[in-house]
Amino acid sequence: MNLLGVLEGLLFVVGDEGVTIEDICNTLNINQKKAQELLQMLKKEYERAERGLRVSFLGETFKLTTKKEHKEFYQKLIKEKEEILSQSQLEVLAIIAYNEPITRIEIDEIRGISSSYIIKKLLSKDLIKVVGKSDLPGKPNMYRTTREFLDCFGLSSLNDLPEIIIKNAEEKQELFKKKEDIEELL
Repeated sequence: MNLLGVLEGLLFVVGDEGVTIEDICNTLNINQKKAQELLQMLKKEYERAERGLRVSFLGETFKLTTKKEHKEFYQKLIKEKEEILSQSQLEVLAIIAYNEPITRIEIDEIRGISSSYIIKKLLSKDLIKVVGKSDLPGKPNMYRTTREFLDCFGLSSLNDLPEIIIKNAEEKQELFKKKEDIEELL
């Protein structure tokens, strides 16, 4: 088995979280010395000029990061991408704006799908922020929109959000059913 390739894959899979030397040893079933050798080999491979990544040791973990000398290109791409919000991001923003403060679990319940990744993206764009902890078990973070959100959508306050118009009692019941389900759990 190509342990160097597996290690590279591990670093890719863990992304920003990184991986500790202990995690590498346990996952690859190797000792610390062998893990350090593999990391050095991979680090040396990424140091070549034709590579765009490098192995970094940050926050007690190893992770793949981009090379600083290419920073201007990454910033250009990110700036272009940041200007566009996906349908999922707009959906989560609307849920937060109309229900804030709200936890990720409550957002997931309303959407019916996990919102973790989208919340991370919205946090990185400064459209939402953590405003405290809920009293729910596990003390999950509570989110609300930011001034940047208001600026982005040309609103002076959340009171400027369009009113949700419900055509009939069935729609109203369905709209608030998930919220009631959450309240029952409390």
